Amino acid sequence: MQRKLTAILSADVVGYSGLMEADEAGTLHRLKDNRTKIFDPQVEAAGGRVFKLMGDGALAEFSSVIAAVTCALAIQEATAAAGDVSIRYRIGINLGEVIVEGDDIYGEGVNVAARLQALAPVGGVAVSGVVRDQVHGKAPVLFEDMGEHTVKNIERPVRVYSARVPPKEDTQDFRVERSKLSVCVLPFANMSGDVEQEYFSDGISEDIITDLSKVSALSIVSRNSSFMYKGKNVDIPKVSRELNVSHVLEGSVRKSGGRVRITAQLIDGVTNDHVWAERYDRDLSDIFALQDEISEAIVKALKLKLLPEEKKAIEARGTDNPEAYNLYLMARQTYSSGFESDMRRNAMVARLSQRAVEIDPGYARAWALLALGQMLHRATLGGGGDGGLAAANQALALDSKLAEAHAVKARILAEQKRRDEAESEIQIALKLDPESYEVNRSAGYLNYTPARLETAARHYEKSMSLMETDINSASMLVSCYTAMGNIPAMQQAARIAIARAENVLAQDPNNSVALGYGAYSLAALKESERSKDWMSRALLIDPDNMNMRYNFACALASFLMDKEAAIDMIAPVLEKMAAGFLLHVAADPDLKLIRDDVRFQTMFSAAETRTAGDLSNSSSSP
Repeated sequence: MQRKLTAILSADVVGYSGLMEADEAGTLHRLKDNRTKIFDPQVEAAGGRVFKLMGDGALAEFSSVIAAVTCALAIQEATAAAGDVSIRYRIGINLGEVIVEGDDIYGEGVNVAARLQALAPVGGVAVSGVVRDQVHGKAPVLFEDMGEHTVKNIERPVRVYSARVPPKEDTQDFRVERSKLSVCVLPFANMSGDVEQEYFSDGISEDIITDLSKVSALSIVSRNSSFMYKGKNVDIPKVSRELNVSHVLEGSVRKSGGRVRITAQLIDGVTNDHVWAERYDRDLSDIFALQDEISEAIVKALKLKLLPEEKKAIEARGTDNPEAYNLYLMARQTYSSGFESDMRRNAMVARLSQRAVEIDPGYARAWALLALGQMLHRATLGGGGDGGLAAANQALALDSKLAEAHAVKARILAEQKRRDEAESEIQIALKLDPESYEVNRSAGYLNYTPARLETAARHYEKSMSLMETDINSASMLVSCYTAMGNIPAMQQAARIAIARAENVLAQDPNNSVALGYGAYSLAALKESERSKDWMSRALLIDPDNMNMRYNFACALASFLMDKEAAIDMIAPVLEKMAAGFLLHVAADPDLKLIRDDVRFQTMFSAAETRTAGDLSNSSSSP
């Protein structure tokens, strides 16, 4: 027996049995035509070899992993462009050891590829973790983590990623040019002995990323990419290759009482040698000066010159009060690690931010975060107040270039039916910081409610890529793509949402919000029994969660096609939700099945009457 390491591509035609039953001769002709004109030529052009045909399925081997992935994407693109919607492939790719007997190949490497193919979305490509590691940063391919999967006859779980071609405008920038110094700031380890101090070490890491990004001579990896390595044993040269960076910064934070110790080291990604290392023991009151020192030391170690305006930008922290800063970091971590529909989380974000601005009334970022917490709280629960408008205005009075403040103000104005003003604010926010998570989330929301779904989807795609814990954006993409009729894209978004929900549930099995989003996406993938199981479990855990119930109503109406159950599910929601939320209900394409039903119309009209005074209580000041 001969063994070798090779890349295996497994492809299968979607719904082949049904196609054959409906039109055997025509299906065979179309499949043969695709293989002759697209599949086989693409494999051959990429240096691969088809070694087995199994009716509608095919197995091919490649000596290059990159060639296998680019070939798979080319096959999918060419098949879609051919316009024959009946022939659509699922493709899986694995790199593994195989057994060779004559022209045939078999073994675990082949088996895993076949299992990956079954997990791929229609018209999509699923790859194993080892394939992703070999290709990432070396070819214009975007990868999305689909989580670990237990596959048939394979003892170990397999980490699965979906692969896709990046948008054309991003293709030229899929890797950082080595001629420009580039740094990945890994999440600093929390050495405080208290998991609740995680917010502080993460906040320091994020602020150093922000500081270094202000240095024009440096290219800095985004937070989302660097935080993929959080909590993992890291091989620095491997990280350098995967992200194609010249240097990696790692460190740790220990916060105790009024003291903080930070260690940091800058490592050459190619040689694995230390370029610079330092340990700082300071009073917590020196935290801002300490961050400035670290950023400036890195610039100096890389033999770069910090321009005066860059130094000034780095030192502009927004506050010089350590207590206010600490509260802001807690609020920011609370927001980024949860869900917008979690009312307890939103209330905590507002409370922490409120205390921060009481300590330092000139802290613009804390005012913007306060506005966000208040807006999310009022959008669902209603009641008095202005939904955060005054806080957003105060943030902008202190810093007119704060993109997050413009973004949250846009959402508040939209919920007050001041659409023109909202549009103006979101355009300012996008111009100031098109890479901001909060800005793209808000832009997605503002384009979803007037049914500009393609634009909404583009911003939700961006926000989903910027925050690895964001399930809501993935769920909103399921809704957008369903309404647009883009089923492959919808299925991919649903798989991402489920994988992210499963990651949350692995740590917190009773997280009703994650169950809610997951059940919706399971319904979208026609996994109706599993979806209903998740719904039942979530309703037992948190029966009064109205956002969760709303997601279930959408799943029942849009995917499970159960009209009566959808109306029963949404009834208590409409009895409690606020005016701002009703604007979303009125525009939601997921509710098409029940929108003309008399019961729904009666309940919706009653909700409008009940909330008629909500918006009149809001401030109308610009």
